Amino acid sequence: MDLIIIGLLGGLITGISPCILPVLPVIFLTGGAQSARYEAELGASRTVPARRSRPYLVIAGLITSFTVVTLAGSLLLGLLHLPQDVIRWVGIAVLVLIGIGLMVPRFEQLLEKPFQWIPRREVANGGSGFGVGLALGAVFVPCAGPVLAAIIVAGATGRIGLDTVLLTASFAVGVAVPLLVFALAGRGVVERIRAFRTRERGLRIAAGVAMLALAVGLVFSVPQQLQRLVPDYTAALQRDLTDNDQAAQALGLGGLVTDENRDLDNCTNGADELQSCGTAPAIRGISSWLNTPDGAGIDLAQLRGKVVLIDFSAYSCINCQRSIPHVVAWDKAYRDAGLQVIGIHSPEYAFEKDASNVAAGARDFGIDYPVALDNDLSTWTAYRNRYWPAHYLIDASGTVRHISFGEGNYAATEKMIRELLEDADPGVALPAPTEVADDTPDAGSTTRETFLGSSKDVNFAGPDPYRAGPGTFAYPTDQAADTFALDGAWTVETQFATPTGPEPASIRLDDHAAEVRMVLAGEGSVRVRAADGTETTLDVTGTPRSYEIARTDSVQAGVVTVDVDPGVEVYSFTFGRARGSAPIRRERAG
Repeated sequence: MDLIIIGLLGGLITGISPCILPVLPVIFLTGGAQSARYEAELGASRTVPARRSRPYLVIAGLITSFTVVTLAGSLLLGLLHLPQDVIRWVGIAVLVLIGIGLMVPRFEQLLEKPFQWIPRREVANGGSGFGVGLALGAVFVPCAGPVLAAIIVAGATGRIGLDTVLLTASFAVGVAVPLLVFALAGRGVVERIRAFRTRERGLRIAAGVAMLALAVGLVFSVPQQLQRLVPDYTAALQRDLTDNDQAAQALGLGGLVTDENRDLDNCTNGADELQSCGTAPAIRGISSWLNTPDGAGIDLAQLRGKVVLIDFSAYSCINCQRSIPHVVAWDKAYRDAGLQVIGIHSPEYAFEKDASNVAAGARDFGIDYPVALDNDLSTWTAYRNRYWPAHYLIDASGTVRHISFGEGNYAATEKMIRELLEDADPGVALPAPTEVADDTPDAGSTTRETFLGSSKDVNFAGPDPYRAGPGTFAYPTDQAADTFALDGAWTVETQFATPTGPEPASIRLDDHAAEVRMVLAGEGSVRVRAADGTETTLDVTGTPRSYEIARTDSVQAGVVTVDVDPGVEVYSFTFGRARGSAPIRRERAG
């Protein structure tokens, strides 16, 4: 019931958000546009009034196809080894076909023949609207808020259970309610205004033109540009709906709970004492292994008698970078005493799926324990994980005894590792505890990790909403602390932003930290300028990796400006409390 309520409310909020605006003219016109019937024996077509059920059937078709595409689209494309853009371009082509069909009645008859399984009375109307809704739902992509993001992740990982279906269906219904209002309004206008009733053919043509215009707009990203002009007046509503423990639990676990992992709920995050949380789920869906003989996989069932630590991480994640030294130290200290460390590399970014990138990251961190590339998030899902990093401690009998999400809690985790090793072998000689410094920032002690991709951007200081697509930006007059702002021509992609003009574009970062790093890729240079004018140039080449741009002895506030060449991709800023010499002298803000 929680999922259904969250899905309905999330859909309703999305259904009134700015990203819906481009599709409203199409819904309005197709909901009231008259149908054309082709009389085979006469070899001609004639226009007949639209059935009163047409708006409902348009929206029903939209819900049906939107639900199927959202849940199974990414999974199907993955199975067929097709790029994700296939759905977008097929959808655009479908819009063009439907638009032409609305303007050319005989062509519409050909389009609707595949749907003649619908009861004959509906088909006889020559365009009930259900087929139009099916086509429109296949290309209908609303704003990816927290609810839709949870659905997409579930669909992409292939873990589609009843909870996920309920969440998706309720979300689709929620989105459909405002759209149905527009479809009914379109039908009502046609019924009440005589000028429309006497110009049935013209109304159909107008609907076709609107659909073709939407298709052309999608090709040139016009909807995204229009959305930049309209403030996202629903953002606060989305946050209020999902920024609470109950919603986070429902969205994070919806569709992921199985008999295999149900008992993981018995573990408390970051507990100081060992707990019993059921048999550890199997490691599955791994694309390849690092640091194993001939790349062979590891079966947890074959590790009975050993204590196992599973470490979920991603190599470019700053939180993981601070956590990995502890894991490496535990592996070196306790491997001979019976500890088996297994790294599960679950990517945040697409570039983190590349085995060579992960191998390079593992070498940089001194990792020589086995690492599994969980590119499809199959093991991540099996463990119902939602955090980078995350540690699952398993005893010699295969039972999960401790879970720790995020950074910190290292001393308690190591204490429990030692306890389990002694339980497994009472005579074991353990070395002294490791003494790796805990550099976990206190909550709020540094600026939070800041992403520039549209899928999870945070801390943007611009006056306009941060949307995917090309755009021209300007620095705000007053920039808040712990934010970034863009200046110049940029294209914002799902996972990164890149300059689009012939000239470099700039980023101004206001942060508080001792260490500032950027994840960069592509070919070109970035020039980092401190407030005092000091400048350093970094040459960027190849696949994404982390570059240090500022370092001081202690956490302090500062402002840096980064000029980015075209061809360089900027993924994120990460922040830490490291000590040492600074490549850029930071100036205290204000």
